[in-house]
Amino acid sequence: MATSLSAGALSAGPAAARAAACAHCALPVPEGFLEPAAPRQFCCSGCRTAWSIIHEHGLEDYYAFAERREGPVLASGRSFEEFDHDAFHALYVRPVTGGLVECDLYLERVHCASCVWLVEKVPLAIPGVLRADLDVGRALAHLVWDPAKTPLSRIARFLDELGYPPHPYRGGKADTLRRAEDRAALVRIGIAGAIAANVMMIALAIYAGWFGGMDPQFQRYFRWWSFLLTTPAVLWPGRVFFVSAWGAIRHRALHMDVPIALAIGVGYGRGAWNTVRDAGPIYFDGVATLIFLLLVGRFLQQRAQRAAADSAELLFSLAPSTARVVEGDDVHDVPTQAVLPGALLDVRAGDTLAADGVVTSGASSMDLSLLTGESRPVAVAVGASVFAGTVNLGAPLRVRVTVAGEQSRLGRILKDVEESARRRAPVVRVADRMAGGFIAVVVGLAAVTFALWLRRDSTAAVDNAIAMLVVTCPCALALATPLAITVAIGRAARQGILVKGGDALEHLARPGRLILDKTGTLTEGRMALVAWDGADSVRALVLALERHSRHPVAAAFARAWDADAPVANDVREVIGGGIAGTVGGRHVVVGSAAFVAANGAHGVTAPRFAAPLDDALTPVFVAVDGAVVARAGLGDPLRAGTRAAIDAMRADGWHVSILSGDDPRVVAATARALGIPESAFRGGATPEEKRAVVEAASREGPVVMVGDGVNDAAAIAAATVGIGVRGGAEACLAAADVFLARAGLAPLLELQTGARRTMRLIRVGIGFSLFYNLVAASLAIAGVMDPLIAAILMPLSSLTVVLAAWHGRTFTGATS
Repeated sequence: MATSLSAGALSAGPAAARAAACAHCALPVPEGFLEPAAPRQFCCSGCRTAWSIIHEHGLEDYYAFAERREGPVLASGRSFEEFDHDAFHALYVRPVTGGLVECDLYLERVHCASCVWLVEKVPLAIPGVLRADLDVGRALAHLVWDPAKTPLSRIARFLDELGYPPHPYRGGKADTLRRAEDRAALVRIGIAGAIAANVMMIALAIYAGWFGGMDPQFQRYFRWWSFLLTTPAVLWPGRVFFVSAWGAIRHRALHMDVPIALAIGVGYGRGAWNTVRDAGPIYFDGVATLIFLLLVGRFLQQRAQRAAADSAELLFSLAPSTARVVEGDDVHDVPTQAVLPGALLDVRAGDTLAADGVVTSGASSMDLSLLTGESRPVAVAVGASVFAGTVNLGAPLRVRVTVAGEQSRLGRILKDVEESARRRAPVVRVADRMAGGFIAVVVGLAAVTFALWLRRDSTAAVDNAIAMLVVTCPCALALATPLAITVAIGRAARQGILVKGGDALEHLARPGRLILDKTGTLTEGRMALVAWDGADSVRALVLALERHSRHPVAAAFARAWDADAPVANDVREVIGGGIAGTVGGRHVVVGSAAFVAANGAHGVTAPRFAAPLDDALTPVFVAVDGAVVARAGLGDPLRAGTRAAIDAMRADGWHVSILSGDDPRVVAATARALGIPESAFRGGATPEEKRAVVEAASREGPVVMVGDGVNDAAAIAAATVGIGVRGGAEACLAAADVFLARAGLAPLLELQTGARRTMRLIRVGIGFSLFYNLVAASLAIAGVMDPLIAAILMPLSSLTVVLAAWHGRTFTGATS
């Protein structure tokens, strides 16, 4: 029915398409859906339902938006009863005041202002819903409702009927905590910035009085106001540096907050003492500016290093959120977390399996690529073991659950990911490695300054020693790394390279060992037609049959040949064998050699087809009326530019190898095509073996692992730097330090080049800050570091580092 309907729709001429437009989405109405007597036309039942809902609730203003949905409403038609299950509420729903609850849902097909307007009108349409806020950038809807008046399933059905199918989002609690942390940090920055601006204005008045003269009474007034304004900046926003420094001292692990806290503390203390005695320099302008700039740098650094996903959420983002459980003659949707061993699952074609189990009825083929790396579908029948996270490609199955949740094979792999992430030692920043020596040098120079000036003037000795501690505060040194990394990460993101932290850039700046997965990383990750030996006229016959199949082989033929096909009758598909039927009165068979021969065809071993295909290709034969007339070679082709990228990385000094779960013969053929020696590739590796190989290699030096599947996730987490590629599984991407949003290995080359440039820029910034500190220390020892010079040099040094980071060439798209 679907095929004939589609053909009928396509046969509708241009005049029919122009004559009627859908009242909801404005697309042409197919001829089969036209209702001549109706006042309005709809292209599908989904648009009809959405139009009715919108008008029923008085939301007609939606159609006034110039930009709105340009496609039919594809509602799933689900009941969403699992959204009311206790297990679902325990994971995704949070209580708020007054008996209300809140939840965050991902919405599909959100793209413009009209979507925001429509979703945020949910409270007007459903009683009991108080708020519906939509973050269009993340397609995340925040709902607040009264569960006593309306269930969540009703809200979900309403959104689905409007064309925005909802999915649970479990990161709501973490997001709430992060938002609270960000708000607190921004409040500290705002207060510190306001105080610094006012103190600097007062300082300018004091400095102006040095040249034009100022009444001592006004000088005293300005000094006291500087003291009163700086005090809250030190005690509240600046408190974070003292707390961090005290923790470092207690644990005997010095870092840059120790000299920063020392400079702020002695500067503020000496300024307060000089204010009380009304003599000597005050450093309040420098102290207030330091606190503000350092808080900004810390905030940027934390934002840049925040992970894109939380490892604790991997299982729930990878496995489906619901499963169909069979109970007697009924099938119910329940949350995955409620699936227990012994349950019977109904797994339809296209479904992702929610738990490990054994097939009890049906036969199909499974896509294991994300879990094992196997690029070819695997046939399963009654008695076969199947695993969570794999996709049913063919016919419906009934599966008896043996292991669920964290004990499934998928769950165990993800546990390995979390354990590896916890064991991975944090990279110590260059500036922090210098902290101990820096403190010793600064304190030593301050002591020397004090000793040199003590014989001349004890007051000047104290002021000059304190000036040494204040002006050599490593503000520029502390800002050099986070600012350069933040700017580099931002520019990389604009090129489709998402870096979670600066430690990855530090390791990628130096050549080492690079381990590449095959399926989806070096190759396209999907079956494609690579070779064809047959007449062009046979293609239409093949397409006629394959349009009745959901198998990856059928999809490969459809992508390769964009042509019209005749109607096929009496189509019969055998899982793991092939497909047969009648096309235009001719008997056509497409499949493996054994399947074609079993259907009475001859010629499989004819000399024309005797030459073997490449080991990476799967042969598919075509027989017409009992004779084999064509042979196709299907496989997972290499991505464009892969060989050139690998050659360039080798030239840069990287040792490149392949570690794959695919068939060893397929991996060997891929390695030969890329010029990789036999000693540098391995096929048939399980996820556990991949992790062991990476851990063993990591003991010899830094290792970079690049992959895209769940089978790569544990190895990626165990590597020094893990890189996930476009189209990869959520587990792989969450475990990775870097995500390449563009296909191919060209972004990897850009990443390595950008990392080298970033580290070079950081070294320049650190070198400049050390040079500045040397000059400032020399002036302090000489006794010419008065507050005016300090006030000029301190922000100037920080500003120079900021400008250098902003204008530095890091990720510019070049590969040199």
